[in-house]
Amino acid sequence: MALEPVKFRGLDHVGLSVPDIDAAGRFLEEGLGAQLIYQLHGPSDPPFAGPQFEAALNVPPGTRLTAIRMYKLGTGPGVELFQYQADGQRPAARASDYGWQHIAVYADDLDAALERLVAAGGRALSEPWLLPGIEGGGGNRVCFVQTPFGVLVELICYPSPQGYEATTPLRRWKPPA
Repeated sequence: MALEPVKFRGLDHVGLSVPDIDAAGRFLEEGLGAQLIYQLHGPSDPPFAGPQFEAALNVPPGTRLTAIRMYKLGTGPGVELFQYQADGQRPAARASDYGWQHIAVYADDLDAALERLVAAGGRALSEPWLLPGIEGGGGNRVCFVQTPFGVLVELICYPSPQGYEATTPLRRWKPPA
């Protein structure tokens, strides 16, 4: 049986579980210039919990979802924050662990973006470096910052054509200026 064709329009948002939604929200706002669009669920609401909730999200028994907020980040996908309470919670995965490992944010001025993220409480893992190989080009750079809640943010800038562009008509998505 053939499946019906589906047109995926693009990435809508990235969800992040954080230990403190207020602190994480401040980091997004101060570090990345994100804007709070709405709070779907907050501290004054009864938490999402119970067997049906646990099964729907494959979380351990007793897990409680206490807050959800959606943020606008530039012209790209949204960032949705979740605050859970659960036994056995672990810190954010390392880049070498399985699963989604980082979000990447395009910044025209990589140095200023790095400075802003560090000022907001992030930890620069290195200085920016030139993109290598088929992503390279004049001024094409990247670096990683670890957020106060452990998630990695890649800062990327590729103002020059990238090497791969000579081999295919397909192009990476790039936010409008």
